[in-house]
Amino acid sequence: MIVHKFEITTWTSSFRYPNIISGFQPTLEVPPLSTVLGLLNSASGKYDNYQNFEIGYYFDFQAKSVDIETLYQVNKISPNNYAPSLKATSNIIKREFLYDCRLLLYIKDDRIKEHLLHPVYPMLLGRSSDLANIKYYGDINLLRINKSSKIKGQIIPLFGNYLPGVIQPLPQYFTNSNIRKNLGTQPYSIISYKSADCKSNITTYRDQISDNDIDIYFHKIDLGNE
Repeated sequence: MIVHKFEITTWTSSFRYPNIISGFQPTLEVPPLSTVLGLLNSASGKYDNYQNFEIGYYFDFQAKSVDIETLYQVNKISPNNYAPSLKATSNIIKREFLYDCRLLLYIKDDRIKEHLLHPVYPMLLGRSSDLANIKYYGDINLLRINKSSKIKGQIIPLFGNYLPGVIQPLPQYFTNSNIRKNLGTQPYSIISYKSADCKSNITTYRDQISDNDIDIYFHKIDLGNE
């Protein structure tokens, strides 16, 4: 299969667990689909519709550590008025982050390719401080693998595949409304790039990354009725 291949690199990245909103903030070891599609929106300069869009990606990093971060909690004006006041309370949390990160994107859409070649907004992989660089590898030919054993550095839908990994419900995308709503949430196996080989019946497309064979799973975005 012929695809466009991009490499996106950052010094640091952090991908918060969606169900942890206070206390210690661990990071996922692979970005969710919503993060990757948000990156594509930054490149295009607008909110796009990715229904039935196909994309594969691989993510690795060189180290993981913990940072101490200051938060400012803005107080409400009163118990019955949720508008923010000018008063804020500071607090600190411990947050995991990843260092020397690399995201490889595999897409077939020529329009998205042009957006990535000429991004409208700065590319951020994670938080607003995680500024990213983009490199285009060109068109490459990936070999189809019917029974994949080298799926790493990716998230894979749990149902129907049941690969070992950290199981976490993750959104595929978010609405563009004033109060954002998650779309296409389902459980995924989060498989670190450090994971061992594992036999499966999943169809993927093989690439060679850092002299290692890696089987790339292609997601087909399904946002339901949205």
